[in-house]
Amino acid sequence: MRFIESFREGMHVSDVYLCKNKQIALTKAGKEYGNLLLQDKTGTIDGKIWDLGSPGISNFETMDYVFVDADVTVFQNNYQLNIKRIRKASEDEYMPGDYLPLSSKDVDQMYGELMGFVKSIKNSYMRRLAESFFVDDKEFIKEFRFHSAAKSVHHGFVGGLLEHTLSVVKLCDYYASYYPMINRDLLLCGAMFHDIGKLRELSSFPENDYTDDGQLLGHIIMGTEMVSEKIKTIPDFPPKAAAELKHCILAHHGELEYGSPKKPALLEALALNLADNTDAKIETMMEALKNGGDNRGWLGFNRLMDSNIRRTTEI
Repeated sequence: MRFIESFREGMHVSDVYLCKNKQIALTKAGKEYGNLLLQDKTGTIDGKIWDLGSPGISNFETMDYVFVDADVTVFQNNYQLNIKRIRKASEDEYMPGDYLPLSSKDVDQMYGELMGFVKSIKNSYMRRLAESFFVDDKEFIKEFRFHSAAKSVHHGFVGGLLEHTLSVVKLCDYYASYYPMINRDLLLCGAMFHDIGKLRELSSFPENDYTDDGQLLGHIIMGTEMVSEKIKTIPDFPPKAAAELKHCILAHHGELEYGSPKKPALLEALALNLADNTDAKIETMMEALKNGGDNRGWLGFNRLMDSNIRRTTEI
C-alpha cells in the first residue's frame, strides 16, 4: 500500500483509502465537483473529483473504504489528489488497521509513565480520585488509551488523548518543581482530567467525529461532570478542593472566546492553561511541518498558527 505520508507531487496513486468526508461543492463557474477527505494511518489528504459525470466515478458514501485512481498535485503548498476514478472497495481489498492514525509512541509505556504520576500524588483524596479513573475503571482505561485528543487540530490519532495528557502532566510537574507556590497535587490532577471529556465529545475511530453531546456541551463541561460524579463516590472529599479542581478543568482553555466557561482564577489553573496550550500548539506546528513533506521553503499561511510557517534551517 502507498501511504499518504509518502505522496509527492506528480505521483499516480491506485489504492484504497478511508473516505472521512464527502461533499458536493461548486466551482466559481457554478459546476459541481466532489470534495473529499481521505485518510490512512499516516495522515489525511484532500481529494477532488472534477468530473462527477465520468463513467469511472461510482457511488460511495462518507466512511466507506474507496479505491481511487488519482494524481498527486499541489495546491496552496499542500498535497491533494486529482481523482480520475473512484469506487467503493470490497472487504478483501484493505486491512482496517492501515487506516487508523496511530501515535508514534508506545501506548503501554506512556500509560506506565502516567501511573507513576498517579502514585506520586500525596493528597489521599486527590490520589483516590485519580485511581478511581486510571486504576479502577477498566472501561475508562480502555477508551482513554485508544481515544484521540481532537478531530483534526492536534493529536487526532489513536493514543492521542493519552499522549497529550501525559505531555501536559509532565509540563505541569516541571512547573510545580520550579514554582514552589503551586499545589502540585491539584495541578497534576487537573492535568490528568483536563481532557477526559473528549471521551464523550468525540466518537471512537474510525469516525473520530463530534457527537451530539460534544456539539451541544463540549469536552470541558462534560469532563467537569465526569469528575463531579466520581468525587461524589469518595467519602468526605473536601468541598474546597473539589471546587478548585473543577475550576482548573473549566478554565483550562484560558479565555472565554476559546471555550472556557471560566478564566483562570487560581495559580494552578493558569499553569494548566499554559501547559495545555504549549503542547497543543507545538504538536499542531509539528503536524503542519510534517504535512509539508520535503518542502524546506515557506509553506504558506497556516490558519491554526495564524502565520506563514517553514522548517528551521539546518546548519
